[in-house]
Amino acid sequence: MNSASGIAGDVAAGIRAVILDADGVLTDGGIYVADGESQPFEARRFQVKDGVGVLMLLKAGITVAIVSGKVSPAVRKRAGDLGIEEVHQVNPYEKLIAVGGVLARAGADWSEAAFLGDDLADLPVLRKVGLGGSVPNAATDVLEAATWVSSVPGGSGAVREFAETLLRARGEWQGLVEAYVQECLQRWNGDAHA
Repeated sequence: MNSASGIAGDVAAGIRAVILDADGVLTDGGIYVADGESQPFEARRFQVKDGVGVLMLLKAGITVAIVSGKVSPAVRKRAGDLGIEEVHQVNPYEKLIAVGGVLARAGADWSEAAFLGDDLADLPVLRKVGLGGSVPNAATDVLEAATWVSSVPGGSGAVREFAETLLRARGEWQGLVEAYVQECLQRWNGDAHA
């Protein structure tokens, strides 16, 4: 297990797809169950900073997907809001199959994939990808398999931290930030003159 201090530049340069677990990575792993008018429903809490991390990965041309072992309309909605087109909510035993499909569609090899997970259902994928990441509150076996671990727990900006670390290691972060700022300025200038 490595700390959040960094990702080797050569490893980062080869990553073409980032696959995320949902519960425990994009969320804190908690599930809110509330009474609805006709039936109970589940809700999740997401960290908004992770959205910027996903945006930057997509702007860098990296495929981003979610592969989760639980069906959740909230996860599907959040993925749509972030522009993540591939969301697979599968039996936990079938995560390898789902990730393999994502990689095939992205034209990427397992060695060109990064995966962030936190529990035992993620372990087979973490052992197969080129860059396995996790969060500090993950299961012990997952932490031992991970080559990168965030400094913050899942649901607290771990995906943002991973995205920034990866893109800095590739030498792309600062350029993406400047392009983002320029796009904001162009939109502002366009609105100011309208």
